[in-house]
Amino acid sequence: MSTSRRIILSLLGPVIYLLVSMGGASALTVKGAQAVGVSLWMVFWWVTRPVDITTTAFVPVACNALFNIVPMGGLVSQYSNPSIILVFSSTLLTLPWAKIGLDQRVALKCLSVIGPSMRSQIIVWSIFPILFSTVLPNVVVVALFTPIAIAMLKAAGYDGKSAAAAPILCAIGWCAGIGGVGTPVGGAMNVVAIALLEKTTGHEFLFMDWVIHIAPYLIFTSITCIIGELLLPQEVKSLEGTKEYFTEAYQALGPMKRTEKISLALFVIALIGSFLRPLYASILPGLVPAFLYAILGFLGFFITGDDGKPLVDWDYVQKHMLWGMMILFAGGLAMGNLLGASGANKAIAELIANHMHMPPGLPMIIAITVFAVAVSESTNSTVSAAVVVPIVITYTQRAGLPLMPYFFITAMAYNSEFLLPVSVRAITCGNGLDPNVQMKRGLPIMLIRALSVIVVGYICLQIPAFSQVGSL
Repeated sequence: MSTSRRIILSLLGPVIYLLVSMGGASALTVKGAQAVGVSLWMVFWWVTRPVDITTTAFVPVACNALFNIVPMGGLVSQYSNPSIILVFSSTLLTLPWAKIGLDQRVALKCLSVIGPSMRSQIIVWSIFPILFSTVLPNVVVVALFTPIAIAMLKAAGYDGKSAAAAPILCAIGWCAGIGGVGTPVGGAMNVVAIALLEKTTGHEFLFMDWVIHIAPYLIFTSITCIIGELLLPQEVKSLEGTKEYFTEAYQALGPMKRTEKISLALFVIALIGSFLRPLYASILPGLVPAFLYAILGFLGFFITGDDGKPLVDWDYVQKHMLWGMMILFAGGLAMGNLLGASGANKAIAELIANHMHMPPGLPMIIAITVFAVAVSESTNSTVSAAVVVPIVITYTQRAGLPLMPYFFITAMAYNSEFLLPVSVRAITCGNGLDPNVQMKRGLPIMLIRALSVIVVGYICLQIPAFSQVGSL
């Protein structure tokens, strides 16, 4: 981006804020219009990117300090929200994996079942990113699988820019996003949504409730999107020797070391503990998954591995922790705090209810899906969650509709992006995937996923149990 273009786009953000805050006061109140102005400024910068998307996360603090829109204590507390601890702690637990080679061991073992045909390649490179991303951040999953895929392609005589690489790299980038919806720790976007929900209901939202309600959608959309990938044209029909490559690569790692076993055990204990939260919630009300993960991750600084050194040290954590993702996530929460505490969400919901005829059921599901998909594809899922979830929560309350069905439908809708070479897809494109090829191949998959949200959402809306709030 040229310097002049960057300056113009940078200045347009504050201009948007000023126009909205002055022109929207009659409809949204002064503070509500200011909050919406800040939010649109952030969305504009997230879309046009004159600065890094993480930098944009600090806009709410700066604006609130200047214009006193909402109490500063509630706003800045979003940057140390317990949900941030969950993102930090879940990442802390898996940081040793790359250091000790556990990530490659697990991935290679899974991939050793792969066949030489491109169809087999697509299926496997789709399924395992989906499975991994249900419990690991999407960026970690893509960063793990992409180098392995490139190494496999080179062993078969191809590089990352080849026609053989396109369907494989696309599958990794897309399906990590698809799987991220599976559990609350699948991505920062889910933690944003749950934090907003818990603030609204005043209750803890249980890990298991998310998994149970989202599982039908995850299974259905995984199947439909993989079928869609298989129907896309494939120039290369087979990659000979790939199964042997993975088998040999796994065998070269040797037997599993004590360090790997300990690191894997800590993660499994955290995962099981999150699922079993209902059994001990009354006894240990403070041990929510965020702090369970934190405690087990903290142990990594003390438990020694085969080399006599701790699993992790602070220097390693400081260099490899996903700080940017957490700040971006906090910025989304801060934006949600601005919109909620200023009364903007309530005013927007009332405007929609008074001026737009949006009947509950299928019309509302379509509206939520189109809106969330548009924001996700133009920015990312975390931003989409921060923008769409508060509006849906407030609108359902204003219209007297059950919250939980539409909350889960919104969660289905904002998860996953397919078109732009940003976020996790920047990794695959950085390894040779042509962004234009990704967009061309991604458009039909994006439409398939959007239709999957509408179909599953509508079916689930007819099930009474789907409307029940799973919380304490």
